[in-house]
Amino acid sequence: MNFSLYIAKRYLFSKSKNNAINIITGIASVGIIVGAMALFVVLSVFSGLRDFSLSFSNDFDPDLKVNPISGKSFFISPNQEKELKNIDGVASYSKVVEDRVLFFFDGKEQVTYLKGVDVNFTKTNVVDQNLVNGKWLEPNTVQVVIGYGISEKLSLGLYDFNNAFEVYVPRKGKGVIESEAEAFNKAKLIPIGIYAISEDLDSKYVFCDLILAQYLLELKANQISGVEIKLKPEAEEEIVIEKLNTLFQNKVDIKNRAQQNATLYKMLNTENIAVYLIFTLVIIIALFNLIGALIMMVLDKKSNLKTLYNLGSEIKDLKKIFLLQGSLLSLFGGIIGLLLGVIIVVIQQQFNLVMITETLAYPVVFSIQNVVIVFLTIVSLGFISSWIASSRVSKKLLD
Repeated sequence: MNFSLYIAKRYLFSKSKNNAINIITGIASVGIIVGAMALFVVLSVFSGLRDFSLSFSNDFDPDLKVNPISGKSFFISPNQEKELKNIDGVASYSKVVEDRVLFFFDGKEQVTYLKGVDVNFTKTNVVDQNLVNGKWLEPNTVQVVIGYGISEKLSLGLYDFNNAFEVYVPRKGKGVIESEAEAFNKAKLIPIGIYAISEDLDSKYVFCDLILAQYLLELKANQISGVEIKLKPEAEEEIVIEKLNTLFQNKVDIKNRAQQNATLYKMLNTENIAVYLIFTLVIIIALFNLIGALIMMVLDKKSNLKTLYNLGSEIKDLKKIFLLQGSLLSLFGGIIGLLLGVIIVVIQQQFNLVMITETLAYPVVFSIQNVVIVFLTIVSLGFISSWIASSRVSKKLLD
């Protein structure tokens, strides 16, 4: 066995005659364990919050969305639809039309998005599975599905035939407007469903039939705002996007789910990095105790080191003793801290001990990636701290 490793293990597991060294070493060990545990738990919580936040957009946003590069709409031909359906990796697609319009009900009004969808929409999107009341709309009708926020703001219920739920869309064209009929396309709508996903989305969309939306927005039958696509599980996203660009002659903008929510993803990633750096700083502060303990150990074992040096040991081998001692302490502390962190995360997953509200537990996600991040952080910082402390061993010290 390498004598540096052998002595490092002896120093690590045996008590020093100097009680102060034992206390500082114990504090350093506890600091590493608690730091590793806390970092893993916090990263697991943020992973859970990330998945929880993205679950709302995942329920609403398609795998891929095709939008016009310029303007609000583009044309899609029957041949393009046929080719789109046959693209390998495409499970289903839906044509949509959307624009901001004015809704009016019982003296109250709200400007928000009217989104016309075809019969395939529920195959590419699971909004219909988030209905809290009523049912999904039927094609070729004036039925609509509204968000919970819109329903609350307008005091709008379902099947209210006493008060009309109306939509007003400014008409295209120029010239003098002499009456309301000339200024707006309008229709009386019948709310038959209410969806609830998130506060923002619940106040954003009113879903209607595609043909009705095209009529109100004065679009042609093959003129749409976008195509929403659901991919097969085994589909290669980049290849599908390349084929879509070829199909639409690179005249469209194609975004995946992350690009559709670029701001949200950027915010979540920034928060995750910030939390990691903050808790890493806490670990670095805790590792100052390790540096202090190793330096005191060097001074305490000065006579032993001098004996080894006189017997022919090189300075680098003597430095290696304390480098290995500190690294082993960090390694074992990191492993114990990770095990405790894993236990806490698993308990929270199984028993929901910590709650955000009475019905919502703090979401946590056990991730091998987080285990690796914490382990590498502890080991690398422990190695650097040990290297700093072991550098105190020098020929000058032993003379």
